[in-house]
Amino acid sequence: GLDHVLASGADVNVLVVDTEVYSNTGGQSSKATPIGAVAQFAAGGKATVKKDLGMLAMSYGYIYVAQVALGANPAQLIKALKEAEAYKGPSLIIAYAPCINHGISKGMANAQLEAKLAVDAGYWFLYRYNPDLKKEGKNPFIMDSKEPSMDYNDFIMGEVRYASLVRTFPETAKVLLAEAADKAKEKYEAYKKLAEQ
Repeated sequence: GLDHVLASGADVNVLVVDTEVYSNTGGQSSKATPIGAVAQFAAGGKATVKKDLGMLAMSYGYIYVAQVALGANPAQLIKALKEAEAYKGPSLIIAYAPCINHGISKGMANAQLEAKLAVDAGYWFLYRYNPDLKKEGKNPFIMDSKEPSMDYNDFIMGEVRYASLVRTFPETAKVLLAEAADKAKEKYEAYKKLAEQ
């Protein structure tokens, strides 16, 4: 349904609060669940990579897309909201949302810190894609994240959805979490290339 609305070209603004699970139905695994994460009906960790909703929307070429995280960069979030509102056409903002189903070891009172750490570790990336910039002869993709400054595995081990996989299925965890870290590096490099075009 979301793809249909965005592809219509209508001047709509959509905010996706991404918890990476089907939170409203008990924390089940979804296409938005990252590789290696444990969720209901995925006790052995999800074996496939997370769908990149932002890249799917950007492939149309006429949808404003931003990926944000309040705890990491409030100014970037505000800028994205303003740009999305001003854009004449469909816009999509994808916001990282730490969730109780993640089992954050620091507790949910530290959700904004968790969002900052997700960006620092290269788990979640901040960017904006503004098709209006193409009309000005500029690159429409702006990477707002800097190179990761924290170890990816240190970040994910602070969440039960990953740490429990290490405890219950250590061999599977070694494979899936190594792949997750590699995919995060690949994604950063791909986004960086887009920003440099």
